[in-house]
Amino acid sequence: MKKVMISLAAALLFAGAASAQSILGGLLGGDTSNTLSKIVTGLAGTVYSAPVSLNGTYSYNGVAVGVSSSEGGLLSNLAGSAAVPTIESKIDAQLAKVGIKPGAMTWTFNRDDNTFTLNVLGISIPGTYKVGDGENTVNLTFGKKFQYLSMTGTLKSTSGGAEMLFQANKALAFLKKVAALAGKASSEVAAVAKLADGYDNFRLGIKLTK
Repeated sequence: MKKVMISLAAALLFAGAASAQSILGGLLGGDTSNTLSKIVTGLAGTVYSAPVSLNGTYSYNGVAVGVSSSEGGLLSNLAGSAAVPTIESKIDAQLAKVGIKPGAMTWTFNRDDNTFTLNVLGISIPGTYKVGDGENTVNLTFGKKFQYLSMTGTLKSTSGGAEMLFQANKALAFLKKVAALAGKASSEVAAVAKLADGYDNFRLGIKLTK
């Protein structure tokens, strides 16, 4: 079934190559002559993530992004997926300016009482969490320091740990609070928000390595 889906996607891609290249050019700002074949190769290598049960200590390893193009349709969604590494790199560069970079943040989850402790920029932030049925969704609720901010997003396992993705507005609110508590300007966070322009469904989250 997977091979059939890949073949169908490839056929649609090459049937609309000119349109797809136009979309990809706008997203990536560069040469798109090999992009279609790279997307098909990426699809062929896709591995469906197993459920993950958060427990123990994880280290932040960069931002995670999920996008779909505002133009809609199969081709534009694939184009959005191709743009993800570029967008993640740009956001990582902005957040590094306020000290949010790989290794500078740890999350410790305690499955016994569903509590977590976030350590970032020298600040310890407690909260509670709940993993949904099927272990593919997660809700994080922070304490008083974050004005009881609550975020619900998707959860999936990765080769080294886990990845959590949230709606951009919630993730940006979280980043602003981290910057404020650390006495940092929020201009870098505002720059991250601008990268969401042009997408109907921009999701932002974190990559965690156990």
